[in-house]
Amino acid sequence: MPRWKALPDELDPQIKEFTSQLRRLVDRSGLGIAALADRTGYSKTSWERYLGGRLLAPKGAIVALAEVTGTNPVHLTTMWELAERAWSRAEMRHDRTMEQIRISQARAALGEFGAAEAEGTSGTKTARRGAGPHPTPGIAGPAGVSPTIPPQPTASEADAPEDTDRPAAAASGPNSWGLAGYQGPSPASGRPGAGARPSGTPDAPGWTPGTPNPYDVQSPGTRPGTGASAKGSGGKGRLTMFLAGLVGVLVVIAAVFFFTHQGGDKKHGAAKSPSPTASTDPSLPAGVKCSGSACTGKDAEAMGCTGDLVTTAKTATVGATTLEVRYSKTCGAAWGRITRAAQGDRVQVSAGKARQTGDITTAGDSIAYTPMVAVKDAAEAKACATLASGRTGCTK
Repeated sequence: MPRWKALPDELDPQIKEFTSQLRRLVDRSGLGIAALADRTGYSKTSWERYLGGRLLAPKGAIVALAEVTGTNPVHLTTMWELAERAWSRAEMRHDRTMEQIRISQARAALGEFGAAEAEGTSGTKTARRGAGPHPTPGIAGPAGVSPTIPPQPTASEADAPEDTDRPAAAASGPNSWGLAGYQGPSPASGRPGAGARPSGTPDAPGWTPGTPNPYDVQSPGTRPGTGASAKGSGGKGRLTMFLAGLVGVLVVIAAVFFFTHQGGDKKHGAAKSPSPTASTDPSLPAGVKCSGSACTGKDAEAMGCTGDLVTTAKTATVGATTLEVRYSKTCGAAWGRITRAAQGDRVQVSAGKARQTGDITTAGDSIAYTPMVAVKDAAEAKACATLASGRTGCTK
């Protein structure tokens, strides 16, 4: 099985040639990726990206590789410069392609919206044209023909008793209670005893004028024949019930006030000390380790914000040095980069009050990056370069 995977077909020929040369140097040295990372100071993950064609190695890594493998760095850095130019051209083409794709998607979405709206409007008109006449409310059956109403019984027929075979003596004679004028339960009721309560009359047996009627409702505690005392005890009972009800109402009001006040204090306390775990991180693509303010001060490559996720937002030239603002929408961050620089050159990126700086400290290195700053839009970031010669410049 070959040690290296085939390079992507869409890779620029100059980048392919440069990456293949790096592979040959590593094969010739007999070093593994882990040993190469230990000797050069660049991580194992970075070398896997450099040798896989996914990322262009910085000039410092190329010089370190030349020292480890005993190769003349002059010819290697010349090939790197050609590959670096091709890489920048490829990134610009990628940016333009992504912009065209977004424009095409927006146009297609707007076209589908217009077509759906037109289709919905025509469908509504068709439905209105195809709607039949509304039925006349209150009339069933064929149109214009009113339903037949069955004849209703007259008042005299409705009041007539259903049981016509009842003897006349049962209607006028005495009942089982011995009370005249009471015929028992009403025929319209289905349960016994549902008729009117028998009213006491002087004709009732055992009733003496001047004594209380046994069917009259009496107040609790009232004895027959004690009218004045019954009125007095009834008045006291009503006063007691009134006072008890008033006390109950006051207790309910006090309880409602107490619990409402306690609930308000709890809500106040909750508002003063919000839970620190209320915020949640948005879902990020695989390999991306930060977003927004979490990326501030961190390395873009280590956080997975480079590769296909990065674009060049702004560019400026300071002498022979190229100054760029690099932006990743997925990570919500930007950083500064200088290329074709020399030892002692410095790059700085700023967004509001946040500032990050990177410089070249190794001889022979010509690329420097700053850590990231959080931005909502690439226009918020500004990069400035200060060269060792004293020349300065910034992006707009």
